[in-house]
Amino acid sequence: MKTAATAAAFAVLSTSAFAQDLSASLPESVGKVAPALEAYVGDALFNDEWSNDTLAPRDRALVTFAAALTRHETEALERYLTLALDAGVTASELSETITHLAFYTGLENAVAAAEAAAQVFAARGISTADLPGATTDLLPLNEEAEAARESLVQGNYGDVSQGVVDHTRDVLFRDLWLRADLAARDRSLITVAALIAAGQPEQMSFHLNRAMDNGLSQAEASGMLSHLAFYTGWPKVFSALPVAKQVFESRN
Repeated sequence: MKTAATAAAFAVLSTSAFAQDLSASLPESVGKVAPALEAYVGDALFNDEWSNDTLAPRDRALVTFAAALTRHETEALERYLTLALDAGVTASELSETITHLAFYTGLENAVAAAEAAAQVFAARGISTADLPGATTDLLPLNEEAEAARESLVQGNYGDVSQGVVDHTRDVLFRDLWLRADLAARDRSLITVAALIAAGQPEQMSFHLNRAMDNGLSQAEASGMLSHLAFYTGWPKVFSALPVAKQVFESRN
């Protein structure tokens, strides 16, 4: 049975604004050049996948933007930013997503996304004052979990690159991951989505476990994989499926 919150999330799909924006995320030129592709997208993706309640529309929009950022799909970024805002992702959450994914997909990918977001935010009257600053509230640190992670990374790689170990500790896990303007669950969600989009399933095990520790359900993780098959291609998702299977089985 759906909760009231879940029902409200899926009610977004029935609003004319969001339905129109979902359709607008596919350029008209596709139908003129590849009518079959337009039909597949309309039926299998928009009418079926986006309506599947394994993952809320808001999360689907966030995952879609994260995948496009990771893949440096610069021409699509404004469409997916607009889609995310219409699906209920806040401007602050998108700002934090761009910052977060700079560390997982590369600086220039995040810069391209920031340039696209600047156009979308300006059109909607969203200013820098409305967004999280360089310094913001931090969530409490799980000292035990962080000590275990640090010990493992230091032991394995301290003699290879102490700089990487130090920055991973100080910049990522003791700062970036604790910024309160994007929930820990959502940081994990976009990180796993980015790893799949980048074709780096070998990095998924830690982050998918972390995502589920942070509140992502197995059903939601499963829905993310199905959703990303359309946006990143079937081969990348099939490369990720064995890792997801192992994580799910280990937790059950």
